[in-house]
Amino acid sequence: MVTTAMGPSPRVEELARRGLNTIPKDYVRPEEELKSIIGDILAEEKSSEGPQLPTIDLEEMDSRDEERRKKCHEELKMAATDWGVMHLINHGIPEELIDRVKAAGKEFFELPVEEKEAYANDQAVGNVQGYGSKLANNASGQLEWEDYFFHCVYPEHKTDLSIWPTKPPDYIPATSEYAKQLRALATKILSVLSIGLGLEKGRLEKEVGGAEDLIVQMKINFYPKCPQPELALGVEAHTDVSALTFILHNMVPGLQLFYDDKWVTAKCVPNSIIMHIGDTLEILSNGKYKSILHRGLVNKEKVRISWAVFCEPPKEKIVLQPLPETVSEVEPPRFPPRTFSQHLKHKLFRKTDGDLDEKPTVLADVN
Repeated sequence: MVTTAMGPSPRVEELARRGLNTIPKDYVRPEEELKSIIGDILAEEKSSEGPQLPTIDLEEMDSRDEERRKKCHEELKMAATDWGVMHLINHGIPEELIDRVKAAGKEFFELPVEEKEAYANDQAVGNVQGYGSKLANNASGQLEWEDYFFHCVYPEHKTDLSIWPTKPPDYIPATSEYAKQLRALATKILSVLSIGLGLEKGRLEKEVGGAEDLIVQMKINFYPKCPQPELALGVEAHTDVSALTFILHNMVPGLQLFYDDKWVTAKCVPNSIIMHIGDTLEILSNGKYKSILHRGLVNKEKVRISWAVFCEPPKEKIVLQPLPETVSEVEPPRFPPRTFSQHLKHKLFRKTDGDLDEKPTVLADVN
């Protein structure tokens, strides 16, 4: 059981297993939001109508052929500028390793709830790492139709293996290796995006913490089947606070992006990793790179699992603000200077700049 501000509540997985025909009212979205929620996301994903987020082939990202390399870099920059989200293919992370990561996460969530509770977090005291469910911390008090497992996965000296699942046995080795390879990919992506801003290739990585201080955190989202998917959300609409977010999923659709004033359902692209530009890069680039609003839908027929990996700057060491090279008389700074910690408080707790140093009184969100 997990305790919310409204009292004891079971894990969403347990609710789904009860064979309910209707979902508890705490999970029903506000009336104005319901108008845009699609009841059959599986059918919607098969539709070819409307815009679709770009697919970027990274095979030539490090090519010795200058023309091919520049073409790849330009496509990546344009996707970051226009959409702020994209499918990455030929990204260099072995399919076999990705399969292991997915299998380990799936097997963990197949364990009995009682076993998973041994890894439960305690959001009330600020401990968000571990097994959990979203606690209501928004104005309307809605819950989300998901359970999750959240933990820091890189660098190694910042991880706490004592809270990582020991079942299945491959969870730790597979997740550790994936985090290491994804961190290397992040360096390459940041280099391309730096060049895209007219900066030295290592500049953005330095600005978000560099090799020592950039934090990599994983959140495995488990979305059970929902009897009324037209009334609920797996994850409510938000932008990511990270520099970059990388997402794997089990090929069940659910991700929607708010693009050109409408919700667009992301198609499932085999062997791809979805990458989001986060708030951190949007701020550093003075809005040239976009952090897109997105949400997760649920469905009646299939369990959806996603693996979101957030690359985040240290909370206090770095002041986030538009880089001088991105600012001009025509394009003045669009964001005030804040530490990453202050940005989190401003965004998650609706704090103003005048009280950013106060201790938050509501629970942190790890979406």
